[in-house]
Amino acid sequence: MGWLDLLRGRKAAPSAAPKDPQAAPADPEARMAEALAAAQAGDYETALYLWEGLARAGGARAQNNIGACFAEGLGVERDPALAFRWLHLAAENGDPVGQRNLAALYFKGEGAPQDYLRAAELYRAAADQGDAPAQDMLSWMLLEGEVVPFDAAAARRFAVLAADQGIASSMTRLGMLYHNALGVERDPAEAARWWRRGAERGDADGQAMLGAAHHIGSGAPRDPLAAYEWLLRGYHGGSGLAAPFMDAVRATLSPDQEAEAERRAALPLPAPEPLP
Repeated sequence: MGWLDLLRGRKAAPSAAPKDPQAAPADPEARMAEALAAAQAGDYETALYLWEGLARAGGARAQNNIGACFAEGLGVERDPALAFRWLHLAAENGDPVGQRNLAALYFKGEGAPQDYLRAAELYRAAADQGDAPAQDMLSWMLLEGEVVPFDAAAARRFAVLAADQGIASSMTRLGMLYHNALGVERDPAEAARWWRRGAERGDADGQAMLGAAHHIGSGAPRDPLAAYEWLLRGYHGGSGLAAPFMDAVRATLSPDQEAEAERRAALPLPAPEPLP
């Protein structure tokens, strides 16, 4: 038995490993950097071996990383129950990424009974510590109003925090807030500006809505070719918001214009507009 048995909570026999993974590392930061480099290179066996020593010494981020590997099947067989065990340790030790990842397990009902309220509590704990994906998810939940009370102002606040850290879906959500006058005055130009930011960073819904804005001429110049390009990007990216506009926009284009829009949509995304 080796490092995988240790991760699964079994007592392992002495191994020929050069270092004792249960010993407190002399330089945790260096060990974390080494593990991260190994993971980025696809060597999860080495990364998990290093993270395990750190995790057993109380390192919350290492506990999270092990849990994430079991949640995603990275270097180990996917095991939601073990993911829950390690992520629970990370969350209890205050790691915001661990809190967010544990929230995802509760939200999906993987490794633990589905519990949307507990998920929301954990997303908020992570969001309050500055975790951008948790801020994005909490913003969405506050707008849905099903698990936590609807609060457009709080949804906007967390979306702005996440957008400032580059989360494209929060940029698109801010566009929706301005488009639908939720917690702010309706502002088509501001809506289109946020949709463009999300679109240029690859958010399919942002691309669809930017295409719609160019089609209607709401907050953005009326431009059928640009509209079709962005709608195509959103459609192929999986946004259900693009399809209702596709036929109407295509009908305004000549065959050459349609081909040009398709050519543009196949190109890499343009450089994103700088954040303020």
